[in-house]
Amino acid sequence: MLAKLSDLIRALEDDEIVPYFQPIVDLRSGALRGYEVLARWMHPHDGLILPMNFIGVAEDNGLIGELTNQVLRKAFKETRELGLTPRLAVNISPRQMRYTSLPLQIRNSAEEQGFPLDKLTIEITESALIGNIEQATQIANALKDLGCRLSLDDFGTGYSSLAHLQALPFDQLKIDRSFVASIATRRESRKIVAAILGLGHSLDLVNLAEGVEEDAQAEILLRLGCELAQGWRYGKPMPSQAMPHAEAAEPHSVALGSLHGHSGSVLEALPAERLAQMQAIYDGAPVGLCFLDRRLQLVSLNRRLAEMLGRPVEWHLGRKVSELYPETFTLTEPYLRRALSGEAVSDVRIRGEAASGRDTLVSFQPARDEANEVIGVSIAVLELTPTTQPLNERDERRETSQRRNPAGWFLSGVEQQ
Repeated sequence: MLAKLSDLIRALEDDEIVPYFQPIVDLRSGALRGYEVLARWMHPHDGLILPMNFIGVAEDNGLIGELTNQVLRKAFKETRELGLTPRLAVNISPRQMRYTSLPLQIRNSAEEQGFPLDKLTIEITESALIGNIEQATQIANALKDLGCRLSLDDFGTGYSSLAHLQALPFDQLKIDRSFVASIATRRESRKIVAAILGLGHSLDLVNLAEGVEEDAQAEILLRLGCELAQGWRYGKPMPSQAMPHAEAAEPHSVALGSLHGHSGSVLEALPAERLAQMQAIYDGAPVGLCFLDRRLQLVSLNRRLAEMLGRPVEWHLGRKVSELYPETFTLTEPYLRRALSGEAVSDVRIRGEAASGRDTLVSFQPARDEANEVIGVSIAVLELTPTTQPLNERDERRETSQRRNPAGWFLSGVEQQ
């Protein structure tokens, strides 16, 4: 229920708006990295009132500046009295980003309580920048000059203009909870989060995911390369009196490997680094490798497989196997379908010819995303050498017959070993 304006004015006069602190943690180690400061109304009769019931009233009636100042002053004071200097983050209303006095107000509040501004992160929502980019840039630069870090809040919702990332000196991207909530159940959400994280990494920004409540969400975010998280998995908003307990608590680390089909030993680098490492292995592998998406369209293949096929890499990309090699597709479709259903099919011997005329061993492996959903098929093709491929007369006659009607790297005469 929305608060009455007269009640909110009285609450500000009586100093009833108080800070609560929600932990922000390092996803990899689970170590505490700071807190977001959130406003709460400690009503003398109704108890604790959540911000959704009064922040809008404050914004619409010109009270948001005083409310923010009251919360920040108390947050700085209470952490100092506890002997703590944690990193704090506070969300600034879009209305406040239109007032050039904002940096001075924040500086005065911090100096009054002896709080170092290089420990403060200012969260700015994208809506604060719409139609206000020049003034917002001026205010953002002034905040940076004070030593504050800047975070673009709720990225991925609203306008999500890349011009905002280019224009303002952000240090951090905050991923909206709406994507995090469905990251373990919706592939679309995982793709969006992966894209946001990739953008953040490419711009040397720290990524923070909000609304993390479940182990599966935390593990997927970690595997995608997210650095920081907050949410009920790590702690609900708390009064300052509870902060010493939070500081002394054991880290809330992620148990890698909890997702079915994933090993806990694969997280050695950020996704971009792992991609570069895997690309080097892929290109230099002595066996033929390719990846088909769920439409059985060639997304990638390496040089060795292109050599086996006798055609350049570029000729294959973006095309379906059924179009490139229709006879081959007829023979191998059952194995491809089994892989798409989640079954690994290994050592299928193709008695026929690669470009060299030799038999091949082919394996079909389901490729899974961070939530263990099959997104395609990874294929490995090993060309057998003469020493490992003794041919009897029947095999030789079969080879001679098949040379008259080649069908790419998969040919008739299939057996599974």
